[in-house]
Amino acid sequence: MPSEPIHSLRGVRPTRALVIAAVGALALAAPALAGPEEDLAQRYAPVVRLVEQLDECGPGEPYEPSDIDAYLDEETVSLRGPWRSNDLVEIAPDAGALGEGLYEYNLDFPGDALSPGCDYERWARRITADTEPTVYAHVVSDPEHPEELALQYWLFYAFNDWNNLHEGDWEMVQLLFDAASAEEALAGAPTEIGYSQHEGAERAAWDDDKLELVDGTHPVVHPAAGSHANFFDEGLHLGRSAEQGVGCDDTTGPTRELRPQVRTIPGDPAAARETYPWIAFEGRWGERQKAFYNGPTGPNLKRQWTSPIAWTEGWRDRSYAVPAGGHLGSDATDFFCDAVAHVSTFLVRVANDPGTVLAVLGVLLALVVYVLTRTTWRPMAPLRIGRRRSWGQTIAASWRMYASRPLLFVGIGLITIPVSIVVSLLQTVVLRAPLIEVDTHGEGAGLRVGFAVWLGTVLVLTGFMLVQAATSRAMVEIDAGRQVGPVPAFRMALDSLRPLVGALAIAVAVISLLSVSIFLVPIAIWLVVRWALLVPVAELERHSALGTLRRSGQLVRLQWFKVGTLVVVATALALVTGPFVGALLILVADLPFGLVNVLAALLYAVAMPFVAITTTYVFFDSLAREALEEPVPAELPAEVTL
Repeated sequence: MPSEPIHSLRGVRPTRALVIAAVGALALAAPALAGPEEDLAQRYAPVVRLVEQLDECGPGEPYEPSDIDAYLDEETVSLRGPWRSNDLVEIAPDAGALGEGLYEYNLDFPGDALSPGCDYERWARRITADTEPTVYAHVVSDPEHPEELALQYWLFYAFNDWNNLHEGDWEMVQLLFDAASAEEALAGAPTEIGYSQHEGAERAAWDDDKLELVDGTHPVVHPAAGSHANFFDEGLHLGRSAEQGVGCDDTTGPTRELRPQVRTIPGDPAAARETYPWIAFEGRWGERQKAFYNGPTGPNLKRQWTSPIAWTEGWRDRSYAVPAGGHLGSDATDFFCDAVAHVSTFLVRVANDPGTVLAVLGVLLALVVYVLTRTTWRPMAPLRIGRRRSWGQTIAASWRMYASRPLLFVGIGLITIPVSIVVSLLQTVVLRAPLIEVDTHGEGAGLRVGFAVWLGTVLVLTGFMLVQAATSRAMVEIDAGRQVGPVPAFRMALDSLRPLVGALAIAVAVISLLSVSIFLVPIAIWLVVRWALLVPVAELERHSALGTLRRSGQLVRLQWFKVGTLVVVATALALVTGPFVGALLILVADLPFGLVNVLAALLYAVAMPFVAITTTYVFFDSLAREALEEPVPAELPAEVTL
């Protein structure tokens, strides 16, 4: 059968096609590489399950464990030196060039590691199109532990698209045997296995339930999307140290399964360099950048390459999965994941353009200081509530009111906890029950999910609005000199439940519809502020649902910006307090994540009345300004005459 012309290979240059064909032929006809090490490597080759990427450049994992040959003799890859200007040494370096050692040199891929966009993804897909996913096996003993043997699988990815962005990424899996040689290891079974995770690793006994095996010998590996840290299962895994990785690693499905081909690097150093010259490279497998944005060093410079058994002494017994939860259970951990991601993004921008970022921060800080110094903070008298107050006086009076009666307002705020539990249960029922006949795996699932989100939003806000209503009634009672407790306050607040829920449902529906289009979002924001006083209006002035929304708009129009900023600041303080404290506990205290989330939820609950107090003061401030507003006469006297 005539062979296919070289020039017909997809996107492969003739010279490179010859190299690939020659290497492939040598690999098929290389009995010298066959033997106990190769047999051991093939027997325990890992099964890799990557987070599926449904759309190009979308969420998921676009990079596969790569064949290093794809990066050699590649004209878009350059070799650069360690000098002051990062001088270009060679275009399309080959394995022989890397085999020279080249301490502190680095490979450079096309793209900007600190602003990757979709460049690396498309580039990696192009240059690996004619190769198979690959892992590199290495059987190695430890001189200090002669009766134990390690079998390592090294995986190389083109780009690390996580908090610490960088070109190139080496990860590995290591199996341990109570054996002195590969021959002895073939006669037994591994004792344990470790998966690399950032600067550390997680272990499992070979018979551990968390270790999934395919065909009895092939361990299943779940690389996290972006970071490629290896885990034993699907989930959102949280790290709070350098060894665990500071941030959240996501291995949640759906996943796609790979059975990478195995290339075995001989255990003998001389044979390894002869077979794979690039293994002697002493530079970095990616663009040179500052700090943790630098490209990584290769396997040969890692501690586990020569001391694999000693390295296992630092393995952890478990990773830490973020507990699944609804409105009550995931605030602190979700906040931690998002906060780390945003801080990482900020650091990337600082590294990219420090002058501009610092200048913008300086301007924002000066603006905040200017605003805070332009308002009046005293007197902060919480009583009489029916009076005008400046922006600063409103915040100060709110804090003074809360601090003077903490048991009352904490008791009122705790109602948000059972409401959150009920919301989570109802959303679960809506999503699982056949209320709407749609395919939950198709596009129609959006109808049910959308209804569940709308219902959950209304219920959560109803609980919050009840807290606001009870707080408003309690403040009126306190201002009148009467005693009031949490239960009586809620009992009084229930009188206005019907118009309150009606107004809330209308507001949520209208704002949700407007938020569908980015062009209508400004209108949605304007309406959110316009209807910010609907709770005290419904509770203290007793309007219908539509009348409540109309009346709130009338009051807010007098001072739209002041109302908006006060409500936003108070709400932000209440929403962030619990998760922020929880995130600090994650970093500094070794507490179970479930307990941290409960503590954060409690703080969130007791902080909610602060928002209600502020909103009530804003309501009375608007009432006072409306009542004291001087009417404008039909005719104004002339101030100058000719």
